[in-house]
Order: sequence, then C-alpha cells, then structure tokens
Amino acid sequence: MIDGARFRVPFNKPFIAGNELRYIKQAVITNGHTSGGGAFTQKCQEWLANNLRSGAAFLTHSCTAALEMSAILCDLQSGDEIIMPSFTFVSTANAFALRGARPVFVDIRPDTLNIDETLILPAISPRTKAIVPVHYGGVACAMDEILRIAMDFGLVVIEDAAQALLSTYKGKFLGALGHIGCLSFHETKNVISGEGGALLVNKDLGPELVDRAEIVWEKGTNRKAFFQGHADKYTWVQLGSSFLPSEIAAAFLLAQFEYAHQIVDKRRSLVSLYRDLLKPLEDSGFIQLPQTPRPDSDSNGHLFYILTSNTDERGKLIDFLARQGVMAVFHYVPLHSSPAGKKFGRMSDRLPVTDDISSRLLRLPLYFEMEPDDVVIVSEAVHQFYLR
Repeated sequence: MIDGARFRVPFNKPFIAGNELRYIKQAVITNGHTSGGGAFTQKCQEWLANNLRSGAAFLTHSCTAALEMSAILCDLQSGDEIIMPSFTFVSTANAFALRGARPVFVDIRPDTLNIDETLILPAISPRTKAIVPVHYGGVACAMDEILRIAMDFGLVVIEDAAQALLSTYKGKFLGALGHIGCLSFHETKNVISGEGGALLVNKDLGPELVDRAEIVWEKGTNRKAFFQGHADKYTWVQLGSSFLPSEIAAAFLLAQFEYAHQIVDKRRSLVSLYRDLLKPLEDSGFIQLPQTPRPDSDSNGHLFYILTSNTDERGKLIDFLARQGVMAVFHYVPLHSSPAGKKFGRMSDRLPVTDDISSRLLRLPLYFEMEPDDVVIVSEAVHQFYLR
C-alpha cells in the first residue's frame, strides 16, 4: 500500500466497525481456537450464504485463494483457455495460469469498464473452459448474456466479484450469479479483514461443485465426510490446498459484516456527491465521469474515478492534487501489455478500449469515514486544476 499518512485526504482508510477486538478475544481466549474452520468462520459463511442468497460459501485467506480454488474446481489442464478482461488485477489471470491454462484477454466496454460481452463469442475456441467476468468497481457485467453464452458452449462462469460485495444485477447479488463467485476482504475493499476472501458456489448451476469445493478447501481431503461419519478414513482424495483464513481474521470480518449495509449506503452517498460536484467539469469537456449503472443494477460504491484527456494530463493532476494534500492514484496496467501477460496469455484481438481507459483513469479518495466536506475538498482541488 502507498503511504497516505501525509495526505489531508488519503486515498483509503481502513474502517473499524467496533466489535473486532471483542470477537477476536472471544475466538482466542473464550473459544481457544485460532486456526481456521471454527465458529467465526462458520458464522461468516452463513452470513454470506444468507445475505447474498448463494448456495454455499467458503471463507478463504484472500480473493486470490478463492480464484485458485475455482481453477482447481474447473479441472483445468495445460493448454485449456479461459476468457477474461485484461483490465483487472493480476490474480485474475495468475490463478488459472498456475494450472497451466492460458488467459485469453478480451476488450472492455467504455461505459462500465467491464468485459465486452459482444466480444466473448469470437474469443471462444475448442480449448475454452471458462469465462471470468470482472465486476469493475462493483458495477455489474452483462451477466444474462454471459450466462447464455456459457450455457450454449458448456462453459463455467467464474465471477471475479472482488470489488462487488452487495452490488446487484436484476435483484440478484454479484458473485452469486455464475457457477462460482470470488470475493475480497482486503483492506482496500468496502468490508475488510486485512487480507481475506470467499468462494461462493451456486447450487442451481453447479450442485456437484459444493461437495468438491469442500474437499478442495480442506486441502484435498475428505475431512468433513470423515467427521460426519460418512467415510471410514480421513485421507487425501484430490488436489487442494490451505485456503482457510485464521479464526482471528474471521472474527474481525464478522464484526465488519454486521456493518456491511451501512458501509455500502455511506459509500453510495459519497459517490453521488462526487458526481454532482464534478458534473460541471464533465459538461465543460474537461473530464469524463463514470456512467451511471444501468437501471436494473445497483453498485456498492466501491470506487469513484474520472477519465482525463490523456496520460500526461493525468500525471500532472496527480501531482497537483498531492500538493493540495489529496491522494489520487491510477489503476490497472493492462495484463496483455505486461511481461507475464505476453508469456502466459494471449489477446483475442486488439484491445483499444482497454489501452485507452487504463492510460486516462484516475481514482479519487473514497472510504467509509470520509465526510462530505472531504469530497468537497477533493472536488474543489480538481476544479482548481482545470480552471486555473
């Protein structure tokens, strides 16, 4: 993380809900259980399954771990392909490259910055096994079309919903629409546990995946079946790994879950204020603002960005804001242009929108304890840059 301590308005500030220390004390002293898989892990998984209406939830030590679990569940082999956007974090590709699969990078839409669903079909080959839509900034991908394509070709849909906790698409929660969903609770996300994540399994689309996910989650063993008396031996039955978080992390996370809906409501209000204050600059042609989500979707207010005219202008704006005590940062370097992306993946075609957006996008500060006055400070500094 970049040190934001010297900034009047930092880019991010982790939020403490209130019960974290009490729950950690209960886990460590009262329950005497600090390794993974205890009572707090179970409570977190129940919260996710109940609140997101997913079939099953497995707490992990990161979203990266959840993605790696999904790659194992897909039985990926060397030479298999998965379709995904290039405009995403490296973990989205790494998880599948580790299994020998090749990421196939598809361009994004200029409105949502999500994978362009119209470009998925041309990217499908006989080796394609999965589609991995990434809900950028908690804004929903066009899931109906993606699921339809997946059904037509017998592909698995793995939602990278790292940024999308409590975002919805047509009344359903992101991460619970595809066969598998992956969430993040990293300290930069809305709801946090320092490091953390979860894997969601949709029982309607992949009922057989639930039991297999339990085995993968338990390091490839039949531990659950053994302790339930359904197996006479506790043994290694398939590939898996150590994906569980500690009970300490789960206890911290449960306290955050208790405040999750208030966190999202506050962040949505801050995004709305940003939009109102910066709209005059967009109307004057200086910047572009994120397009409002489609009427059948609802974002969780994870981030707010502007698009500058070019890379040079963005750099100058970052420096100007820093001098005003405001920390602003750009986002992903497209994976298709990275050394590892060229080695382990391939482009389905040219990616002009990805190249353009990544060179102009600037994220502005947004965190739960941010006050409307802070949004005013940031917005006024952006106005000063363009109107000086």
